Amino acid sequence: MSREFSKIKESLASWSDIRQLLRGGEQGQLVPVVIPKDRRGFAWMSLILLALYFAGMAAFNGWLIAAAAAAVCLVVAALWVWRRAIIEIEEGTTGVRSRWGAITGSLPPGRHYLWLPWDRVDAVVDTSTEIPYSAPIVACPTAENVPLKSIEFFLKFRIVDPVAFVRTIGAGNFDLVLSSAVQDAIRQRSRRVHTERAYDLRGSDVGDMQDALNRQLSRYGVRVTGANIPDVQLPDQYQQHLATKEKVAKELSAYEREWELTRKRRIDMLLMEIERSKKTRDARVVEVKAAHNTARKDVARMLEEQETEAQRVRWEIEARGRAELTSAENEAKALRRLADSYRDNRAVLQYELARRRLDVGAKLAESAPQPLVVRTAGGQNDSALSTLLLAQLLPRISGTPNGNGTSTTA
Repeated sequence: MSREFSKIKESLASWSDIRQLLRGGEQGQLVPVVIPKDRRGFAWMSLILLALYFAGMAAFNGWLIAAAAAAVCLVVAALWVWRRAIIEIEEGTTGVRSRWGAITGSLPPGRHYLWLPWDRVDAVVDTSTEIPYSAPIVACPTAENVPLKSIEFFLKFRIVDPVAFVRTIGAGNFDLVLSSAVQDAIRQRSRRVHTERAYDLRGSDVGDMQDALNRQLSRYGVRVTGANIPDVQLPDQYQQHLATKEKVAKELSAYEREWELTRKRRIDMLLMEIERSKKTRDARVVEVKAAHNTARKDVARMLEEQETEAQRVRWEIEARGRAELTSAENEAKALRRLADSYRDNRAVLQYELARRRLDVGAKLAESAPQPLVVRTAGGQNDSALSTLLLAQLLPRISGTPNGNGTSTTA
């Protein structure tokens, strides 16, 4: 890493060397401004005086040769003035024009003519190239007041107002101002960073620093177009500490990766077991579904058989009921007809019943005992003794069987 600041300077050179100085610098230093050597002078005045001398000789003596020499001197003097008056400004640069030492304006790229000798180009400024500038800042303290070994700051700037740049500060003074502003900005940034996060400065966003530098350098006609921090170096002791910490972090990362691999392997095994269990479960589910379907078929068949049997029994019951109903209806019809016949033959039945009653009464009268009337003398009332004797004698008289099964005659 470079340990030196970039140097900015202005150089004095002829017009032929301006391009090389602006593009390549001088001895490793940046040259954004070149002061051209004025190649014009008053030597052409000697030709004018010589032409006047020859013209005087031709006027007083009438020499044609003197007149021709005077004309030649005038032509050569005019060509000399014309050639020295040509100013060519290269593309990408701007010339600063002055008159009697006072800056009057700028000259754009192209060919210009400065006829008067007091009109000059004081400086040629590179206004299109973004000039790189490197600034390694040493011993920048952090938030814990730990001095960093160095912070390299890199920026690019461009001169946007050459007149203000040349008139206000110049290249030599601008180098001091820019280095001071960069150091101040870097130190302010490092003060806001903790030591353990100092490496975060590398490649970090430095837009705020760029804006601050633009605010400081805008008065000089300069604009910073880009900036970054390419490298940061910590103190040696702290680097050893960070190396140990980084080693521990790497080991921890290795352990974490190993554990991650182990965890993934275990997860894969568990997932395989889960998939295997799912397949077994699916197979069992298929078996259960098949058994369930078989059971449903058996139950459906059993229900169908029971329904068929119930239908058959129902049909038998209905047939038996219809037969019994038909029999009962026929019997009821027969009874109804018999009742009708009984009703029709009631008189006959009553006659038969009365005749049978008479027959029975006749038979009963034939077998009935003859009554015996016992009268007492004087018509007195029967006594108990006479009644008992009469009860014993009556069977004998009538010849009716006694209690022993023999008959007694009177």
